Amino acid sequence: MAKRLLGNSVVQFLIGRAIGGYLLFVGVTTRWTKVNRTVVEPFWKPNGGKVIACIWHGRFPLVHKLWSFGPTVPKAKMLISQSREGGIVAHTSRTVGAEVIRGSAAKGGQRKGGVEALRAMSRHIEDGGVIAMTPDGPRGPRMRAKRAPVQLAKLAQAPMLPLAWASSSRIVFDSWDHFLLPLPFGRGALVWGNPIPPPSPEADDAEIEAARLALEAEMNRITLEADRLAGVAPIEPAASTSAAPANSEPAET
Repeated sequence: MAKRLLGNSVVQFLIGRAIGGYLLFVGVTTRWTKVNRTVVEPFWKPNGGKVIACIWHGRFPLVHKLWSFGPTVPKAKMLISQSREGGIVAHTSRTVGAEVIRGSAAKGGQRKGGVEALRAMSRHIEDGGVIAMTPDGPRGPRMRAKRAPVQLAKLAQAPMLPLAWASSSRIVFDSWDHFLLPLPFGRGALVWGNPIPPPSPEADDAEIEAARLALEAEMNRITLEADRLAGVAPIEPAASTSAAPANSEPAET
């Protein structure tokens, strides 16, 4: 019954809008400290350059606070899965100002639009837009980057911009990503990382892996910095594995 209800487009719209409205409220009632904002400001200008914004899956809720929205700002789009939950997240994203591209990595030999989504994202970047991705999504390991953002960066020749936020007023869920639900009236930090250059168009596996490691390290650095500034216990990455997470399709939210 619950699954059928969540699959209803009207229910998805109402829930997504309600969540989006709540997140907008949290965003404006939190006292923010902003770090390294100047690194993102050039990308907010018309023809400011290509960019892929990257944030960990557990910190997706307030990603809109790390971008600017307006008639002259390049349009931001989030990659959202084609699942029932993805339908709700899509409406949430639109409520806070971001458009969406729907697509999921293949599962059980069944393709779910991941390759098509990769092409759509590349076209959006070429047209002057920005793509936001969760490099450890949708199933982890937590705070360990997959190769999908790097492969998109290579295809579009766009830098990857790490993003992080933290709030002193929060609920941490016992999920694989330690999902953060921010609460109103807290003290928070917004941290922009240093852009990671894309691999060359002729990059081999070694260069792609080096870029993946650089992205992961910078994202974890600024996430730790955001937690420190907010005065909360840091959320640690999952244990590292010797092999890189091999996901050739987009990492969706």
